Amino acid sequence: MAAMANLLIKDDANPLVEATLVPITNNRPKWRAMLAGVPVDGQITVEQLVNEKLADGSYRQVLKLEVPVMETLGTAGTSAGYVAPQKVAFKIPFTLSTVRNYRATDAVMANAVKFVLGLLGGASSTTATGTLNGTSAADAVKNGTGPITRFFVYGEDAF
Repeated sequence: MAAMANLLIKDDANPLVEATLVPITNNRPKWRAMLAGVPVDGQITVEQLVNEKLADGSYRQVLKLEVPVMETLGTAGTSAGYVAPQKVAFKIPFTLSTVRNYRATDAVMANAVKFVLGLLGGASSTTATGTLNGTSAADAVKNGTGPITRFFVYGEDAF
């Protein structure tokens, strides 16, 4: 298994804000953002929950992204100047799950991941909608070297 590397992700702000997720454990691979001024429980996390071989030789794979939403309890503070620190209002868990059939090739898995990315990218009844479409996106998934792509496409713990 390769050494775990940082993951860089961008949010939907304008301009985009990039968060660096750093590996915090590899016994069950997990990354956490390191945003300045945000408490640990308010950091974005990505975790491989399951990569188990089933009786028929297929693999069940589950990945979880958790995005905390922060709130502040007033910015004016008290008459003494105290301002409450940020805290987590709630978290949005997003779970990806699949069963990689024992007969599935890397190309088949890459194609399935490309379909999911297209759906998440805004696919609609209009041609070329969604941010990921065409063969360039399929090739990006198929030839991807990132740990999450490798987990779902190749079924390996490439961390």
